[in-house]
Amino acid sequence: MALWAGSELSVLNPLHAVWLTVAAALLLSLMLQLLPPGLLPSSALFQDLIRYGKTKHEASLRPAVCRSFDVPKRYFSHFYVISVLWNGFLLWCLTQSLFLGAPFPSWLHTLLRILGAVQFQGDELALSAFLVLVFMWLHSWRRLFECVYVSIFSNAMIHIVHYWFGLVYYILVGITVLSQVPMDGRHVYVRGKNLFMQARWFHILGMMMFIWSSVHQYKCHVILSNLRKNKAGVVIHCKHQIPFGDWFEYVSSPNYLAELMIYISMAVTFGFHNFTWWLVVIYVFFCQALFALLNHRFYKSKFVSYPKHRKAFLPFLF
Repeated sequence: MALWAGSELSVLNPLHAVWLTVAAALLLSLMLQLLPPGLLPSSALFQDLIRYGKTKHEASLRPAVCRSFDVPKRYFSHFYVISVLWNGFLLWCLTQSLFLGAPFPSWLHTLLRILGAVQFQGDELALSAFLVLVFMWLHSWRRLFECVYVSIFSNAMIHIVHYWFGLVYYILVGITVLSQVPMDGRHVYVRGKNLFMQARWFHILGMMMFIWSSVHQYKCHVILSNLRKNKAGVVIHCKHQIPFGDWFEYVSSPNYLAELMIYISMAVTFGFHNFTWWLVVIYVFFCQALFALLNHRFYKSKFVSYPKHRKAFLPFLF
């Protein structure tokens, strides 16, 4: 495993390039937002691309050309429909190969090779990738459920570029997981031919972290939803209010923090040392940190009584 990790660090494959590029773009956007207000980029297009939902400027303050690229934020559910279908298909292919010895479809194997997957033999990587793909699929199902039955969307908007990137993202992240599976030709390589003999302590730790983070993210989405309901559970408005409870006592966007923790739980499940997946985690960190900062500034500008001890994203730090 150490030799494999070292060789992966030394080769920049297409997947690495993609995740490094999007992570760098989000890091740059975050750093620009941290500049003093007078130095912030005034480009309407730039601000429109990095903002969505409540953090977008009022429609009257945005150029008409920017508003023409808006799509409803409730279309977030489309991301998870795509993820459930696509990552469910990948999980089915992986399950067929692991337990029935079926080869991957030739087009899928070719795609994995193009994106940087290599023929190698790993100790616990087959089980790790299987678990992470299961986690991703379950996560997508839960988020789809929340979008349909929990979240109460206003007339908030997202940019069409943001929308299309979200669709591509969940396709790419599933391929990234599958590319970590040790292959023998078009078949998955399993040492000893018994998948569950690969079980290690970090698989259990990763599973516990995934469940813990998912529960807290669900709680946070329920809290946000309840702000728009009366005691009988009837939706009465779509206004923004100050949320309280659970991780909201520490940060303004605990659902974003939970998202980061979910991806870290998958890095743990990969055994801590999977370079490719840590690139995904770095992207998620910068992405969620940027949106959390914009959310934090929105709350502070809208509510004079907003709790001063709350941070934007990381408790006590940021």
